[in-house]
Amino acid sequence: MHPFHRPTDTARPELLDRLRRTDGDPGRRILFTGATVVTMDPALGTLATGDLLVAGSTVAAVGPDLRARGDTADAVVVDASGTILVPGFVDTHRHAWQGQLRRIIPDVDDLAGYVGATLARYAPVYRPEDMYTGTRLAALGAVDAGITTMLDFSHNSRTAAHSDAAVQALVDSGIRGIHAAMGPHFGDWDRQWPADLGRLVDRFGGGSGLVTFRLAALATAEIAGPALAFGPGLARVAAELGLGVSVDAVFGRASSAAVLDWEREGLLGDRLTLIHATGLTGEAWRAIGASGTRVSLAPTSEAQIGLEDAVPAVDEALAAGVRPGLGIDVEVALANDMFTQMRALHAIQRMRAVHAVHGAGAVHGADGPPDRITTADVLDFATRQGAATVGLGATTGTLTPGKQADLLMITADEINNLPLNDPIGTVVLGADARNIDTVLIAGRVRKWAGRLLDVDLPALRAEAAASRDRVHRAAAAAAAGGGR
Repeated sequence: MHPFHRPTDTARPELLDRLRRTDGDPGRRILFTGATVVTMDPALGTLATGDLLVAGSTVAAVGPDLRARGDTADAVVVDASGTILVPGFVDTHRHAWQGQLRRIIPDVDDLAGYVGATLARYAPVYRPEDMYTGTRLAALGAVDAGITTMLDFSHNSRTAAHSDAAVQALVDSGIRGIHAAMGPHFGDWDRQWPADLGRLVDRFGGGSGLVTFRLAALATAEIAGPALAFGPGLARVAAELGLGVSVDAVFGRASSAAVLDWEREGLLGDRLTLIHATGLTGEAWRAIGASGTRVSLAPTSEAQIGLEDAVPAVDEALAAGVRPGLGIDVEVALANDMFTQMRALHAIQRMRAVHAVHGAGAVHGADGPPDRITTADVLDFATRQGAATVGLGATTGTLTPGKQADLLMITADEINNLPLNDPIGTVVLGADARNIDTVLIAGRVRKWAGRLLDVDLPALRAEAAASRDRVHRAAAAAAAGGGR
């Protein structure tokens, strides 16, 4: 066995080198020992002190003392004492192409402000190179913050080259990515979507297997017209390709009516994910729950941008029997990490539950005031339910033997987390990106000793700034009548 050394030990780089040389070797085994293991698998629970064995790309075993089994002699040993092992977070909804426009509108007033600034002004002047830069930047930021799976709702697919660049960025980042393709809201584009999805699947369907595909659409024709609105035609395209569907901008009475239309047309079900789901009627929630349709909440987006009633619909979802996933949505106005989403949802829901006790804030489908959700609930939404929401529940989301080894090692002995009393409470309420010591995706090391690997940061910094500046200039020229 090869010993592991904590970050302060000069031998740790040697171990990383050994692990990197064997990346991709299906026979390579890594044994994490002495950690607090939060599996998020209801059958396995949490081990106060335990071991986890990775074999190739998968979790091979979890237990209190795997070395006693006698079959780990060839494993590289990682002394994970003082840390918490958890599944990687799953971001169920992000518009990753906007990465180089991070926080350009941090105080945006409403959805119309976002649409006008980002989708109408900047999106039309994006080149394929800008799609690549923004998407890769967002994906690398996600991995650094412990997000091992990200659904990229790529709604700026102006040409096949734009789509290729976005998918290639996911591949190059090393994240487990889902490219959910949709045509753009405004401006000129080739109208190649949705037919081009088949070509994308054929071109990128092999390789590492980390990137998969979904069809993306809007709930109604209100924002961008009927071509992008989900219905029988787009459902047929997805079914023919064997793809799930993610539907954005699901809120209010128009979307509620659309949900009931989809119910009558037989389009609801667990391969369909509805994003936001704020301000829906009780009948719409009945249809969602009865059909097993998935829901993705973006807690800070709903609250900060003010989508419909601005309240993340967690109580409505739970009352309908739906356990939602969580997403980031737009970095142009929001934080890009899952810790923020979990904390925001935890605080908002518990505030709302207390408020309901005092006679306000009725919830569709609930018999009385909702129970307060727990830190275990929001971590479940960010991991296990997130994976199910994007169609990868059998692949990731829990530290279950046989699933992919997408995991985080979070330091629990640093100043903001010590002493460790409740591991789930610590992950949700105490930890942040600085505590993510190690990230594995499909058994490959992507972050080590707090440092993101395989990233030339000065080059990325220059690329992102150059792309941002070009987009700004091109948008200004277009606004002034100068075109691209």
